[in-house]
Amino acid sequence: MDIGPLTSALNANGLSAYASLADNLALPALRLIAGFAPYATIKLGSSRIGGLPDLPAGQAWPAMNGAPMSFIGQIRLEEVHGLDGADAFPAAGLLSFFYDGSQQTYGSDPNDRAGFSVIYTSDVEQAGLAHQADYPAALPSSARFGSAAVTFEAIPTYAQDLKAEFPDHQVSPQDQQHFEAALAQVAAAPSMTPRHQLLGHPDTIQDDMRQQCQFAANGLADPSSDLQKAAALAASANEWRLLLQIDSDQRLGMTWGSAGMLYFWIRQQDLSNANFNACWVVLQSD
Repeated sequence: MDIGPLTSALNANGLSAYASLADNLALPALRLIAGFAPYATIKLGSSRIGGLPDLPAGQAWPAMNGAPMSFIGQIRLEEVHGLDGADAFPAAGLLSFFYDGSQQTYGSDPNDRAGFSVIYTSDVEQAGLAHQADYPAALPSSARFGSAAVTFEAIPTYAQDLKAEFPDHQVSPQDQQHFEAALAQVAAAPSMTPRHQLLGHPDTIQDDMRQQCQFAANGLADPSSDLQKAAALAASANEWRLLLQIDSDQRLGMTWGSAGMLYFWIRQQDLSNANFNACWVVLQSD
């Protein structure tokens, strides 16, 4: 993506020291444009949000402590191959996302590992995909979502918190204010439609999530209980990057907390190695 406009805006707002670092502040992403469609009309193995998943032969519906999870959506990687930013993915395959049907998994506790699942079905395994006939009987109606077919649009995304991007820099409150002024010059106003997104910078509702992912995924529930371990982990927290953001979507019956968002995160090296078992999830709401 073209970072020239952001570089110019940073210079114009007294942030020339960050202009050479603009690559960290602007990332390409793919907006998921969801159009409501009956599940039966959506092609086997194609990208969708909600509805029923397409699972490979022998793959059980993911469960949390015996309780079936909600199906969030699936991304067919062939459909995004070649789009700006999607070169991080394998060229083919299917990513399927599931989340705690009771919505009690927030991503701050190491035990939250049990509350989500990301299944990668390779291009070879896709030959065994099958439509699921129905939801598991034990899945509550509130955890069953309407189905939407998905198309993709390449978009620029921008960081929101300068200090979170550069934790080793002395970022003043004035720097953050100037950064927000620079963003106002280059970033379009958020759309009123649900902001479903693949990759890029997230639409953060609360605090930056990368340290939370780093601590919880590495077994540290309370950073204050082991400051030395917390400091060591925090040093590489920004290796985490957004994989998928799913907004509350009233059309599909999806509401995360109080009209919040669900975020799936992955470390850069795990994304490069297609190690989707190493994802982490965070739910944020107002």
